[in-house]
Amino acid sequence: MAEVEQQPEKPEFVHPGAGEIELPAVLHALSDPQRLRIVRELATSEEPLPCGSFALEISKSTRTHHFRVLREAGLIEQRREGTSRLSTLRSEDLDARFPGLLDAVLSGARGQADQGRRERSVLRT
Repeated sequence: MAEVEQQPEKPEFVHPGAGEIELPAVLHALSDPQRLRIVRELATSEEPLPCGSFALEISKSTRTHHFRVLREAGLIEQRREGTSRLSTLRSEDLDARFPGLLDAVLSGARGQADQGRRERSVLRT
């Protein structure tokens, strides 16, 4: 009988502890519109979301990069489930470390999205 080679297990994702989340890294991660969009979608979801479920018009490698930046900054937690990567926003950790920051960023992002929709609507008329 031929021996079957087993694939080495992929290591779990590394996340900073709640006390290790640093403001410059969080602000850098939130400075990109695609990453901000990911955070907004995660903030409205009660369940973890697979990385492929986000409507981002970017390549798979760029998507992977954005999720890595968010994870390493401490904004999201990721885990493998089968072949999927499930992401969750670490809102409790962020609120404990930087009270009000996430709410302020998300409400500001919503305001900008609403403003953009209004401007596009005016241009069409």
